[in-house]
Amino acid sequence: MIGIVAVSHSARLGEAALELALQMVQGGGVRVRVAAGAGADADGAPVLGTDAVAVAAEIDDLASDCDGVLVLMDLGSAVLSAELALELRSSDVPVRLTPAPFVEGLLAAVVSAASGGSLDLVAGEASAALGAKTGQLGGPEADSTPEEVAATGLAPEADSDAVTRVVVVRNPLGIHARPAALIAEASAGADVRLRRLPDGPDASAASLTRVLILGAAQGDEIELSASGADSEAVLARVAALFDDGFGEGTGIATAAPRAAGPNSREHASWATDPTPGVPVTLVRAGTVLRGRGVSGGRVAAPAVLLGPPVDEPDPGVVIPASDREREVSAIEGASVAVADQLRSRTARATGEARAILDASRLLASDPELVGEASVLVRTKGRSAARAVWETAVAHEAGLTALGGRMAERAADIRDVRDRLVAEILEIDVPGVPDRDEAFALVAIDLAPADAAALAGGNCVALVTEKGGPTSHTAIIARSLGIPAVVGVAGSTRIVSDVTVLVDGDRGTVEIDPDEATVAAAEAAAVAVPFSGEAVLADGRRISLLANIGGAADADAAVSAGAEGVGLFRTEFCFLDRVDAPSIDEQVAAYRGVLAAFHGRRVVVRTLDAGSDKPLPFANADTEENPALGIRGLRIAHRSPALLDDQLRALALAAEAESAVVEVMAPMVATVDEARAFAESARSAGLMTVGVMIETPSAALLASEMLEVVDFVSIGTNDLAQYTLAADRLLAELGELNDPWQPAVLRLIGAVGDAGRRWDLPVGVCGEAAADPALAPVLVGLGVTSLSMTPRALGRVAAALAAVTEAQCEAAAEAVLRAATVADTRAVAIAALAAGTADGPIV
Repeated sequence: MIGIVAVSHSARLGEAALELALQMVQGGGVRVRVAAGAGADADGAPVLGTDAVAVAAEIDDLASDCDGVLVLMDLGSAVLSAELALELRSSDVPVRLTPAPFVEGLLAAVVSAASGGSLDLVAGEASAALGAKTGQLGGPEADSTPEEVAATGLAPEADSDAVTRVVVVRNPLGIHARPAALIAEASAGADVRLRRLPDGPDASAASLTRVLILGAAQGDEIELSASGADSEAVLARVAALFDDGFGEGTGIATAAPRAAGPNSREHASWATDPTPGVPVTLVRAGTVLRGRGVSGGRVAAPAVLLGPPVDEPDPGVVIPASDREREVSAIEGASVAVADQLRSRTARATGEARAILDASRLLASDPELVGEASVLVRTKGRSAARAVWETAVAHEAGLTALGGRMAERAADIRDVRDRLVAEILEIDVPGVPDRDEAFALVAIDLAPADAAALAGGNCVALVTEKGGPTSHTAIIARSLGIPAVVGVAGSTRIVSDVTVLVDGDRGTVEIDPDEATVAAAEAAAVAVPFSGEAVLADGRRISLLANIGGAADADAAVSAGAEGVGLFRTEFCFLDRVDAPSIDEQVAAYRGVLAAFHGRRVVVRTLDAGSDKPLPFANADTEENPALGIRGLRIAHRSPALLDDQLRALALAAEAESAVVEVMAPMVATVDEARAFAESARSAGLMTVGVMIETPSAALLASEMLEVVDFVSIGTNDLAQYTLAADRLLAELGELNDPWQPAVLRLIGAVGDAGRRWDLPVGVCGEAAADPALAPVLVGLGVTSLSMTPRALGRVAAALAAVTEAQCEAAAEAVLRAATVADTRAVAIAALAAGTADGPIV
């Protein structure tokens, strides 16, 4: 292993450069030290400068377990300090001072060292690091072309036994630093080389610098070759990185072949495997694709695929200097035209759609976007369309890097990009189809203008491969009241006109469901009014509450007649944040919900960030298994101030409003955690405290939990996930994530018994609460309240009104003896039907 010492005048610069470099080697295993700055002044402010003694100490520290040390310096006296450090050090490890550029050199050296490079190789990589940037920018300062620079790393003689494969660069930004580092890491175990086709330069995969100098952009073909004992496996690993777009998305749409005989269930192939070069895998009727439900409801309709985005303009076109101002004028004209088109749409829109279209109009006339694209035309000779495309890609990447809601705004940039390019090239922009019959719209992502255009049409459901809970697709779908599921991998390979069942509550899309399933969905879509009170046939009251994520949901819950809130998901208020909200900001958000429930119960769940809902200010680290990691209450161990501030804000909001506020913690696994949370909440002034039962541990300890808290609420989604050890976001394991699973029902029964023992409330706030067939079973198991999406209240109330408490208990006893999902459903239906004139609950 080669150690690295980075010498800088600025401690902040040194640490920032190191952080960037270490992002390139996620697996770690590299030895790097920073010797930066000259301490601090009397006020604690960092002092610029370098310290030779500190540099020598870092070299000596690395000497014990490194074969050599490379020293990189930023400028000026850093060089003198590094040279003096060689005289002051006490070790005799080989040391090399390199004139490499500080940031680029450190990045290249870290990747090379992590790959096991020698001191000479690591030093060479660092020294050559500036070549990639020079070759990319070009201009008079670049003396060599990328091909000429790459050629300085001479390729070995061709190996006749080498394994070769051709791949395509699929990610929008091409092979930049992160993909190059991933390639180097994946190449361990073989000698892998890359060549840009048809006649581009050649580079060793182990060399970050040489791979960058290839200048490979999206759409370029790369020939991979590998030799060595593990060449086949290594090449497969590297090729997989290209096929996956290096985790950045591909941006390349592939058309799905239409299955022969679309009405033949025996030969159904409604979705296909997208991997290039791999034979199509048939997916039979009844397949369920999974994503994230962002607008509730359940509907079956023919799928209609949104047309692909505008084709990427040819990057090889160079505009003569005499014609460049004409291209700039085309950009400016397109900006005005597109802004006018969107302004016209804005005038006809209302509510959320109006605001979204107006934002798109402003993007289309953004002087920064127009100005940067114009500069590319004037200085690089790009065509107008290509300049707009490249500028938009850069803006999109910047938004994506911010994460959260800002990342979801990348779709807005793509929409405006396509509209500008289409205007420049005088072609049509694909949009929402105009159809006379109801349909489910399927798209990679829905542009703001397209989403807004859905109002008043026949689109009854939305499915997208991308997007999140705050994307415009989600916002528009909720405002229109139509089911929507986003983040559905493979959805754009559904064949047009095949029936899909879109379930916005469960986050599923079932392909070509059978007639009975469709009939059930149509029946469920019929609204059942809720009087505001749920009563069993023999008079026992059951509290029916609503699950909400913010003020808009609160208003909908009140309109639906909910008796209160059983789950207020506070993290939904802050999905657009990259920093933690202040106490005042939280108080305002919470009051917006509490104000709607005068005198009624509102159960507030503290921040449940992590797993499928990461927040930048709460989940800073990449985790191998986020569902089993730092999420929910566990975040308080790492950042106790987040929980303290939230509890304080909730207490202040409760004091200002008249709702009956209760608070509960998510992801609790031990009694100690429950006790500590209860003490913190009560110290903040929140006196009614509960915990979520989401882990088998919490369910088994429910009685002990109720000794230290006032109520418990069962999250059936996570309880099923952890009980069956089945990621609930993984489509292949969908059958395991079923609240009818016998093991899950037995755990719920144990929690219900604990509630009866202590005469304390036991709620269910997972999707199981909205199932009319399961609701009576849950009551029989000891559940005292059910919390659900507001639209399910009437149907669940009707199911409860049809049965007595004795029937509920008989159904509960029956399911606790069942061994399979089919058995639990069958015995529950039988028990509930006994003595019920109207037949079984469905």
